[in-house]
Amino acid sequence: MRTTILQIKEMKQKGKRIPMLTAYDYATAKLIDGAGVPLILVGDSLGMVVLGYESTIPVTMDEMLHHTKAVVRGTEQSLIIGDMPFMTYHASVSEALHNAARFIQEAGAQAVKLEGGETMAETVRRVVECGIPVMGHIGLTPQSVHQLGGFKVQGKTQEAAIRLVKDACALEEAGVFAIVLEAIPTPLAKLITKKVGVPTIGIGAGPFCDGQVQVVSDLLGLFTDFVPKHAKQYAKLSDIIKQSVGEYINEVQAGTFPTDKQSYTMDESLLAGLEQEYIW
Repeated sequence: MRTTILQIKEMKQKGKRIPMLTAYDYATAKLIDGAGVPLILVGDSLGMVVLGYESTIPVTMDEMLHHTKAVVRGTEQSLIIGDMPFMTYHASVSEALHNAARFIQEAGAQAVKLEGGETMAETVRRVVECGIPVMGHIGLTPQSVHQLGGFKVQGKTQEAAIRLVKDACALEEAGVFAIVLEAIPTPLAKLITKKVGVPTIGIGAGPFCDGQVQVVSDLLGLFTDFVPKHAKQYAKLSDIIKQSVGEYINEVQAGTFPTDKQSYTMDESLLAGLEQEYIW
């Protein structure tokens, strides 16, 4: 039985912190789901950590649907959220509805996430009214990285802080079931978390949010291009992978892999005479 948005809302009411992770493939999603993570985001961050793009902007709907399907197939308990990519919900409400529906109908996700505050509130309202749960996202919104001037902390001035509070309230009123707060100062995240009735999920927003989300590639030490300030590496799988691959190369070159343990056998009498005769 999958986690529901009602259970996520209840977690805030009961003061229970909400862990959330990204996943982009079947195998990783299955492990995360089995560990008990209630929320899995198929983030457009896959553009950078899986596909090698410089930002999330080039990610397409087809790419997002492809990876979301894989994550859904690997999970049974987690609520799966599809991240709507750049310009798939901005041009019109009808386009937003069409693309959000694709995540639910085609990919099997249970919710979608989109970036933006007051300016996206009406779009959020219509998507929610059509029966599709929406997670909001404010603060550092990676799809607006060019407009923001880079990956920078948001809300550090009084004017910017007021705007983010208004954004959070507008999203709550529009019907989101949770809001991601990315790269905003801890005191501001704490204020927003107290002010809204829906759970806040922080990433680089301090310890006072109702939950936290991390990119699984950062958490496991798989993505080595850079480590964000907000990330904690709970493992360094990149080192383990390099070591394992190195050992494999050495064993193949030395002729010590494969051994009998990794090989199959047969009745060798059946091969009698095959070296001299051609029977094919």
